[in-house]
Amino acid sequence: MKVKTILVSQPEPKVENSPYFDLIERQKVKIDFVPFIHVESVPGKEVRNQKIDLNDYTAIILTSRNAVDHYFRIADELRYKVPDSMKYFCQSEAVAYYLQKYVVYRKRKIYVGKRTFTELSPIIKKYKGEKFLLPSTDKLKEEVPNVLNELKVSWKQAILYRTVVSDLSNLRDVFYDILVFFSPSGIESLLQNFPDFDQKETRIAVFGNTTVKAAADSDLRVDIKAPTPDTPSMTMALEKYIRENNKK
Repeated sequence: MKVKTILVSQPEPKVENSPYFDLIERQKVKIDFVPFIHVESVPGKEVRNQKIDLNDYTAIILTSRNAVDHYFRIADELRYKVPDSMKYFCQSEAVAYYLQKYVVYRKRKIYVGKRTFTELSPIIKKYKGEKFLLPSTDKLKEEVPNVLNELKVSWKQAILYRTVVSDLSNLRDVFYDILVFFSPSGIESLLQNFPDFDQKETRIAVFGNTTVKAAADSDLRVDIKAPTPDTPSMTMALEKYIRENNKK
């Protein structure tokens, strides 16, 4: 079956030059964006119950823009003034760039990884004397605590927001040629919303090994995987599949 429609389980990109828009133009496909999950704030009272005192930490590990937003939200809620001496360890350039929403970039100590958390670890290792706080969701990738424990640094997780399944009931009678997932939570949302989901001819595209595993554990057939050496991004993987499949 030719690919004509795609559902991406994330919010629509806000930038005009998103590769998804290029994909729509080049391959003449329809792409809808619907977040299958969303985040909800953990209030300050619950953060205190985690026995976390923001004053105790000299460095912050930021793995996503959500982590940035919720760290500064909770700091404001708890009336904690983040000191100028705070060190920020950002998983990627995108996270570091987003940090500028809250701090004057050139006046802060900001350390940036490449893309994955493992790639950030050599930088963290150089600062073993720091006390690290890890703002995160309640669903933390296993890679993160494993890496930090291997480094034998002083660190603590602060659950500042929760990943929650979105209501997708308006999609019950809507069908797509490809469903695109970026996390196990997206797979979980699909099956919670549609426990009777029957894949049939629907192609499933997944990003990352943990998402591949979640799909397999749920007996879903994975047709498109990223990243790979040939297709490091999801849009590249989709385009390759569409190009090859629609020729048939």
